[in-house]
Amino acid sequence: MLSAAFKGPMGLYLHIPFCLRKCLYCDFLSAPAGRQTIDRYVRALCAQLSREADGCKDYWVDTVFFGGGTPSLLTPEQIADVLACVRACYRLSQDAEITVESNPGTLTPEKLEGYLQAGINRLSMGLQSTFDAELKALGRLHDYRTFVENYHGARQAGFSNINVDLMSALPGQTLSGWLETLRRTADLGPEHISAYSLILEEGTPLYALYQDGGEKAPAPLPGEEQERLMYEQTKQVLAGYGYRRYEISNYARPGYECRHNIGYWTRRPYLGVGLGSASLLEETRWKVTGDLETYLDFFSPEKQTGERPLQDGAVLRQERQQLTETEQKEEFLFLGLRMQEGIRVGEFRQRFHTGLWDVYGSVITRLQEQGLLLVYDDGRRMRLTERGIDVSNYVLSQFLL
Repeated sequence: MLSAAFKGPMGLYLHIPFCLRKCLYCDFLSAPAGRQTIDRYVRALCAQLSREADGCKDYWVDTVFFGGGTPSLLTPEQIADVLACVRACYRLSQDAEITVESNPGTLTPEKLEGYLQAGINRLSMGLQSTFDAELKALGRLHDYRTFVENYHGARQAGFSNINVDLMSALPGQTLSGWLETLRRTADLGPEHISAYSLILEEGTPLYALYQDGGEKAPAPLPGEEQERLMYEQTKQVLAGYGYRRYEISNYARPGYECRHNIGYWTRRPYLGVGLGSASLLEETRWKVTGDLETYLDFFSPEKQTGERPLQDGAVLRQERQQLTETEQKEEFLFLGLRMQEGIRVGEFRQRFHTGLWDVYGSVITRLQEQGLLLVYDDGRRMRLTERGIDVSNYVLSQFLL
């Protein structure tokens, strides 16, 4: 029985910024590193967990997410050490969802069994495509066969909640090829599928290849019409396998929606621990430094004595932002409308002590008239229409005050 003093649940994100090799499209905070650096980082991660615990004493943790990078580079012993620290410093729910992201080729039967024993109960696997040529164009290290072997290994180890990440609009990808990737993946029967479209991020090697006419690119990118058809037909194909779209790019079998990510979309408090991680607590956002040596140095054992508020600000509270009520309202709509069920109208009044129509009435009316927004359930809920999802960036931007 939880104490009445608790404010509610929170998510815990643990960033593991290491990979075997950076993919051509990746703009995440990650890079290759040696075993000694990874060992130091795990110790620093536990030190930060301990240091942040007092500020989270009014919450309990019901989701934990190891993201990256490639968290599956960590050994089972390292995962177990981090989770032991979480249990020692935080109130961890008995039924907490605990996810680790992984890349094919980094998983072994021993590692998978060790992860389960440590407490991991959800595995997220980065497949992206079932065609080796498309994987090569992205700079991925694995092939489809390796993924299938790792997937079956995870099932044999005992994982009963697996997500597979897929990516459309890849170099050289056709509509029929994308649909085949969807079918091959769904035939394996994962509980959850995330299906994102490739975005060429400035500063990445893949972005550079498509500059100056794309003469150095591995293959042409699908056109806008092809990309739109890929997105539209994803829902149809996966629905035939029993997957329900519950967020713009996420599909799950009933009961297997990602609880951690739902926390982001519904603006539940979360703590980010590790390099470059972000947090939202008490309507305040902040980020941890993205400089690895600064982070490791700050949490070295010989420096973990006394209070160092100036250093705290430089390392743990970068870009600290106390959200205004206007920003909170914007995020409530901007994030909540990503969900298939949308937002509860009454929750807006409950949070902000004013009616949704009092703030956004003209915007809602205009979007309804355009067929992009639907108010349903006798006015108690509001969500994007199918057409609204197709142009979600435009619709969501309308709620920025």
